[in-house]
Amino acid sequence: MIFIEPHIHMYSRTTDDYQAMHKAGIRACVEPSFWLGSHRRYAGTFFDYFQLICEFEASRAERFGIDHFAAVAYNPKEAENTPLVDEVLAGMGPYLDHPRCVALGEIGFNKINDAEAYAFRRQLEMARERDKLVIIHISHTDKVRCIEQMLPIIEEVGHDQRKIYLDHNTEDTIGLALQHTDCWCGLTVYPISKLDPSRVSAIVHEHGPERIIVSGSADWGISDPLSLPKVIAAMRQDGHDQATLEALAFGHPNAFYSQCPAWQPRLDLEPWPIELRQP
Repeated sequence: MIFIEPHIHMYSRTTDDYQAMHKAGIRACVEPSFWLGSHRRYAGTFFDYFQLICEFEASRAERFGIDHFAAVAYNPKEAENTPLVDEVLAGMGPYLDHPRCVALGEIGFNKINDAEAYAFRRQLEMARERDKLVIIHISHTDKVRCIEQMLPIIEEVGHDQRKIYLDHNTEDTIGLALQHTDCWCGLTVYPISKLDPSRVSAIVHEHGPERIIVSGSADWGISDPLSLPKVIAAMRQDGHDQATLEALAFGHPNAFYSQCPAWQPRLDLEPWPIELRQP
């Protein structure tokens, strides 16, 4: 089976991870912008990072047979520095227009405060003005309050909700997201702060697969770049039909990202031959 990993932070992963992903059937991935372990102090450090995930990371992934795309944004974990938010957003246009950038993201909430709401709204407005896809981050804690804060802003800004990927849902939020929006709704498999394969399977059994996207969102924490293939294997054992498995592995992320003209994944990539130097 061919997989598209729709949300993964390869900046923090090794080349061994790329090799394992290719072996498991992953042929394309999307890397949203995220926190780098400490708060950045200068706009230039954001711009350097945007260029890295749009260019260097794409070339690194290609070497291991994976077509890599990026999403660019000011992430919510650092969004309390409003002057820096304004400075970064003022210079973010060229990176949003980069040929490897397929979305604006990830944006959203961390502590769920007014400063984060400002950054969230500003970037959602930028996406609407550019007709850009959006990846939204639901906070790791207090998820119900988070999504209740997000939904009115999404409605007020008026961006086409079919172009929004509302990620990191759990059992507490997926019903709200599916019932009150037309967004694509993400389930993230992450061992501690998010979901495991059995919980994803149960959610899909209860709510159905429509508008559901599954990702691994692997980063520096305890996480797994092979989460998506493992979820599909577990769901097969749990009785889901082949059409559902293919939709979650490939069809749904492809349908979402295909709304962006830059999304043209090459799914027949093979790894470059790697010659191991003898000691």
